[in-house]
Amino acid sequence: MSGALFPELGLSLDALRALQLDRLRTTLRHAYDNQAPWRAKCEAVGVHPDQLTSFDDLARFPFTEKGDLRDAYPYGMLAIPRERCVRLHASSGTTGRPTVVGYSAKDIATWGDLMARSLFAGGARPGDIIHNAYGYGLFTGGLGAHYGAERLGCTVVPMSGGFGERQVQLICEFGARIVLMTPSYMLAIADEFERQGIDPRDTAMRIGIFGAEPWTEGMRAEIERRLGIDAVDIYGLSEVMGPGVACEFVEAKDGPTIWEDHFYPEIVDPATGRPVAEGEPGELVFTTLTKEAMPVVRYRTRDLTRLMPGSVTAMRRMAKITGRSDDMLIVRGVNLFPSQVEEQILRDPALSGHYVIELKRTGALDDLLVRVEARQDREQAARLQSAVELTRRLKGMCGLSAEVQIVAPGTIERSLGKARRVIDMRPKA
Repeated sequence: MSGALFPELGLSLDALRALQLDRLRTTLRHAYDNQAPWRAKCEAVGVHPDQLTSFDDLARFPFTEKGDLRDAYPYGMLAIPRERCVRLHASSGTTGRPTVVGYSAKDIATWGDLMARSLFAGGARPGDIIHNAYGYGLFTGGLGAHYGAERLGCTVVPMSGGFGERQVQLICEFGARIVLMTPSYMLAIADEFERQGIDPRDTAMRIGIFGAEPWTEGMRAEIERRLGIDAVDIYGLSEVMGPGVACEFVEAKDGPTIWEDHFYPEIVDPATGRPVAEGEPGELVFTTLTKEAMPVVRYRTRDLTRLMPGSVTAMRRMAKITGRSDDMLIVRGVNLFPSQVEEQILRDPALSGHYVIELKRTGALDDLLVRVEARQDREQAARLQSAVELTRRLKGMCGLSAEVQIVAPGTIERSLGKARRVIDMRPKA
């Protein structure tokens, strides 16, 4: 069926590489001719699109970074007249100016096709009811998933986020087979199922396709255990397109397959920017191959992962995102990622996936506090033992002494979208 719906999945490796190189040349020329900020960066280092003859040549070209997009706010990175854009999306801009992404009608059609491909890989089929709890609006998640689901021929419930009680009601009453949301919000929905005394295994829900935030294999196991569904990882980011840049195949669940006919991936050393050896970990960098309104060349995602050979198709896979280079915490001189803490938490069956990391400073020293919710069915003695064991595991993992508090169920604020895992109250330099 996949061959009939998505023939690109059957591309041989040689055919894929030839297609990529041709599209890469076209993209570089399009960006150089029509994006003044990126052309200026090329001129500054003395490179020109005509100099690209192989994939190795791409490393000679400058990166595009989030700061470039913010500096060009709102329309400076468009490669077509603004009047030809049929849609604008933007980041939240919580750490500065938002990044604005424009789409042509062709881009929207491509995005819909790729999101349909992603949902199909994740296990959705034409006719399925899809409950979409990604946020709608300037965030790309809601509309990106929506268009893809309709393109695949599914029935979409455009729920968006929030209203946990209503989410459960509609999942039950409308008979959704597929649910789409962030993994942290799925845990909040699992809590709501339990609160209402409903066993999610008695519903039509069978698959959840989760993204928009890093999550560990421990989180996958937690979701699958509590809800009785397959938990599938989808990846994307607004600056490159939105959701649907990559997605796992449900039958494999071995890392998202990157749709390489539309996005060319690199892995670079986050400190030096130099490409790393094949299969080595580093920062994920993308060049779009088919975007019309706003192509990006060598966009630094800040997401840390590694590339792996394709398993279901010739297209390469990416390992689960371990964190973001700009989300890395430096605590008493030690590099720490929230995902590392999550991994240690979810090793303990007494603990849930609801947690928060709090950082303070006493004098010259950083204080690390990890607050974790206990499961409903655990006694106080088990919770105290869990605190002792988690403290020990964190010390063994990163060498840091942490205060661990095991708190009552429902204590930690629930996410309605992307989870807020870190509260850093240390004075800013």
